[in-house]
Amino acid sequence: MIKKIALGIAAAMSLQVSADVAQVADEIEPKVIEWRHHFHQHPELSNGEFETAKYIADYMRELGFEVQTGVAKTGVVAILDSGKPGPVIGLRADMDGLPVLESNDLAWKSTAKGEYNGNEVPVSHACGHDTHMAMLMGAATILASKKSELKGQVKFIFQPAEEGAPAGERGGAEVMVEEGVLKNPDVDVIFGLHIWAGLDVNTVAYRAGGIMAAVDPFKVVVKGKQAHGAYPWLSVDPVVTSAQIIMGLQTIVSRELELVEDGAVVTIGKIQGGVRSNIIPNEVEMVGTIRTLNDAAREHIYESLPRKVKAIAESMGATAEVTLPLDYNYPVTYNDPELMADMVDTLVRTAGKDHVTSRKPTTGAEDFSFFQKEIPGLYLFVGGKPLDVPVKEAPAHHTPEFYVDDSGMKLGVKLLTNLTMDYMAKH
Repeated sequence: MIKKIALGIAAAMSLQVSADVAQVADEIEPKVIEWRHHFHQHPELSNGEFETAKYIADYMRELGFEVQTGVAKTGVVAILDSGKPGPVIGLRADMDGLPVLESNDLAWKSTAKGEYNGNEVPVSHACGHDTHMAMLMGAATILASKKSELKGQVKFIFQPAEEGAPAGERGGAEVMVEEGVLKNPDVDVIFGLHIWAGLDVNTVAYRAGGIMAAVDPFKVVVKGKQAHGAYPWLSVDPVVTSAQIIMGLQTIVSRELELVEDGAVVTIGKIQGGVRSNIIPNEVEMVGTIRTLNDAAREHIYESLPRKVKAIAESMGATAEVTLPLDYNYPVTYNDPELMADMVDTLVRTAGKDHVTSRKPTTGAEDFSFFQKEIPGLYLFVGGKPLDVPVKEAPAHHTPEFYVDDSGMKLGVKLLTNLTMDYMAKH
């Protein structure tokens, strides 16, 4: 009975907090948009977010937070301490842009250049990380103004290199975790948002369990015997062998996984071998990606793919070397079911019942998953699509046309703030 009364009081307090947060979010929205436009005009690539980090760190110091820079090379971590006992809540935003030439005609369009693997490339925020930073700065602003109402601490994590570190480097959430970002003080739970170009503004989408896939790039090198293209019987043809391997790999998902339970993808994205039409080469190299939505499917493919590749190569008289994972790999982005059930009422109260939707998982990947491997966490999608744009016409992420509307950020600011304050009230 006492617990029910306490929960009722917490719910009533949360309603009042939500109303206050909504009012302040309205007031600071122009500033959030200003921040977003600044980041959008000045994007930086993974592990090179130096000016972005300085801009964020300077503002977080203005709010009176304890600020640490240089985390995982360019990351920024700021701590708001209420001075009262309570949970430690992590809030995360990613910082890096992409080597994509923006084609949108915006007053705040990116014309930035950067260096990617030794080449000069255009840079743009073609995945919405500019909005993620602006939303988290907005939430920090509101939470700083409500410090007297908080119990516990908030750790604001601005993370570099979500899109993957440059060749020969490491970065991102995995390195932040290794460097202790979830320690001192120890973070109890973590929340993150991703703006989504295909989801209506003022809408939030969630899912308990796996919401984004694990990603595991791999490489296969098939070695045969070179011969003249006119005399293929003198060769051990790595091209034909590679073709057999590519088709064979598709049967892992279609014939070995329980598809109603195990969503997965095995894709070959690159195949390279030979120099001209009449020479069968000595070897062929293939590069691909594996996407899985649970650990069982991931473990099965890790065992099955090398076995199948080597058996097919052997049947053709060739040999094959498999590198898995190739360079980076991310776990499944997994929303803790108990935490999701605990916080879903916050989503409804913040966005409104008609603007909260459960969603199917996506085979895209997110290194937010490294935080969730250590502590319970929630990763949510916030709408960035203008209401007058049909879903089929919404530009995809990582493309020159990518666009999300400024008006989608206010909900993200409110969600990050209310998730923090509601979790503190409940725990």
